[in-house]
Amino acid sequence: MTAATADGTAQGRVAPAELALLVSVFVVAACGLVYELAAGALASYLLGDSVLQFSTVIGTYLFAMGIGSWASRHIEHQLVSHFLVIELLVGLVGGLLPAALFVAHSSLPVASVLPFRVLLYGLVLLVGVLVGLEIPLVMRILKRQFRERYALKDLVSQVLTFDYLGALVVALAFPLLFVPHLGLIRTGVFFGLLNAAVAVWALLLFRQHLRRWALHAAACAAVVVVLAATMAAADHITTWAEDRFFGDNVVLRESSDYQRIVVTRGPAGVRLFLNGNLQFHSRDEYRYHEALVHPAMAAQGAPRQVLVLGGGDGMAVREILKYPSVEHVTLVELDPHMTRLFASQPLLTALNGGALTSPKLQIVNADAFGWLERNEQMFDVIVIDFPDPTNFSLGKLYSTSFYALVDRHLAASGFAVVQTTSPLIARRSFWTVAATFEAVGLTVTPYHAHVPSFGEWGFLIAGRRPFRAPTAFPPGLRFLTPQGFAALLDFPPDMARVAAEPNRLSNQTLVHTFEQEWGRVQQ
Repeated sequence: MTAATADGTAQGRVAPAELALLVSVFVVAACGLVYELAAGALASYLLGDSVLQFSTVIGTYLFAMGIGSWASRHIEHQLVSHFLVIELLVGLVGGLLPAALFVAHSSLPVASVLPFRVLLYGLVLLVGVLVGLEIPLVMRILKRQFRERYALKDLVSQVLTFDYLGALVVALAFPLLFVPHLGLIRTGVFFGLLNAAVAVWALLLFRQHLRRWALHAAACAAVVVVLAATMAAADHITTWAEDRFFGDNVVLRESSDYQRIVVTRGPAGVRLFLNGNLQFHSRDEYRYHEALVHPAMAAQGAPRQVLVLGGGDGMAVREILKYPSVEHVTLVELDPHMTRLFASQPLLTALNGGALTSPKLQIVNADAFGWLERNEQMFDVIVIDFPDPTNFSLGKLYSTSFYALVDRHLAASGFAVVQTTSPLIARRSFWTVAATFEAVGLTVTPYHAHVPSFGEWGFLIAGRRPFRAPTAFPPGLRFLTPQGFAALLDFPPDMARVAAEPNRLSNQTLVHTFEQEWGRVQQ
């Protein structure tokens, strides 16, 4: 028996088909959001500037969903059949999206950013349109099959409730559960299989409504087989794509909660990549790290307490430990996976000379911004060795707010030094960092060095007292000499200072400038 409500609809037990459709709404919402998040994460990983990539991917995806919702009005017959086909297409295209983008990025020439963007946004548009078709079709199927149970307001309310619940669950599980344990490729395939499962539900529950049941069953089986095969081959796909992209023999590939770490070894030496970006090459990293560390350390005179922000590879610490006066070094590195690898992996410890196991060193795995806010210790030298400001998360570490914290921890006679991208390629970005230091009241001394793997590279020394070029460096350096350092202080006209505004948390101008200047190089 069922009881009639005041508006004439009937209430009673939920039929299996009705429950399956409502659960499918939950699954559909979860899968759709995963594909959106995966595309945004991959765009950030492969193209940089996470805020820009996520914003454009989400905007494109929502726009495409609107197109799909509008187009659903033209589907008038065989609703279940169309829904089943759409589920299979969403599962196939969305589930394979991460794998396809990885393969495409590795197969295209390094400079071919435009074709990759076309593929990325083309897939986002396609998945968005298909997802936009799903919910309207489910609502219409529910209305037709169970019209005695639903008034329009109840139908919309119930469907959207399941839709939003699915989005909430996956928004939490995606970064905390799925990506850390499955990786992006397997996460995409897993949710593609969930979409295929919804299609199988429709196949079994609405068999009497499908004219070509056998054909639909074969399509379901084919999609499940393709996705299952991709799931099984996920590691091989990642390995193949990285081997193609990096060229040299990949000897270490691991993912942490923060980044993808890849180490390659070839005839020319060892290279470290973080999220696909070169961090050092063993054949010339000494040039970079000697230039980064020794001018500030030697100019200070007799540094005892030294702070390193970033630099989890231990190369900067290696150079710092060449000073007998150093009593204690604090290394603040966000990613514990990095410091563990470079403290224990023989190939890597050989490069940093076992610096990360020195009794003088304390490793703190924390966000540098938060650690400086909480800590009150003073330092004679602060070495800042962060990746370039390719996104707002990194851009905050080049802001006036961050440098004010650095100033607070800097001893009166101390110096801070920071790597500041290329003054030749990203000239305005370089001088923006100089203006940012000056905005917090520090005196800045710029210099540059040629590092073959990177080209002309820039550095800035900041302090409260004037910087005087050192007359001596520790023995055994391979690149830096007092006479040679004098030349590094000279900036030719094509690298000379240009007007630039300080980088503030409220505007993050440096991230935009950096993207524009390096983007011109990639075009």
